[in-house]
Amino acid sequence: MSAFPGSPHVLKGGLVLLDPTTFTVLPNGIVPLQYNPDTLTRTLKIKGAEEGGDRSEALRLTGPAVETIKLDAEIDATDQLEVSDPTAVQHGIAPQLAVLETLVYPATATLQSNYALSQQGTLEIMPMMSPLTLFVWSASRIVPVRLTEFSITEEAFDPRLNPLRAKVSLTLRVLSIDDLFFSDKGGSLYMTYQRQKESLAQLYAGGTFGTLGITGLP
Repeated sequence: MSAFPGSPHVLKGGLVLLDPTTFTVLPNGIVPLQYNPDTLTRTLKIKGAEEGGDRSEALRLTGPAVETIKLDAEIDATDQLEVSDPTAVQHGIAPQLAVLETLVYPATATLQSNYALSQQGTLEIMPMMSPLTLFVWSASRIVPVRLTEFSITEEAFDPRLNPLRAKVSLTLRVLSIDDLFFSDKGGSLYMTYQRQKESLAQLYAGGTFGTLGITGLP
């Protein structure tokens, strides 16, 4: 599984987990993908004026498009086992999988605290906060996301049934300024992400009417 010595260095995509209050990186909160997926699917759902409404509203946008990112990542313990990494020998890839799984589970300390509050008669308990998750796909694509769907297919196991190889499917919804506070770190990251799209769009040279087989508009 080791790379060919003469192969170019390839950047890795991944996730960065931030404390939702301080916006500092959490311990072990940088989660690179072991192997970049071959494909990345992005779906944009336009937020426009309602169909059948006022004709003067037909071209208006009510906010940023709702963007969804889907990817399949592979995790394999082969490289770690080749160098006798003690964690891989003892647990396989279970630690890597667990880091991703903790994104969709509240911390046990929070669950215990909420239970204690309920036992004391607290009538309203705030929903539990998850880390602010950033999807990083190069320096020009860093965007806050929410993990909305997550599946794991474990494909190989050691004699103690620790997983050694798995495919992980992630569905991430981009969090825009419709979801985040405009002035905080999450909102700032989204605005930077959108500005980078606008900058890239300005680099496009555009076509001509002749390319479309017409001389102009009727």
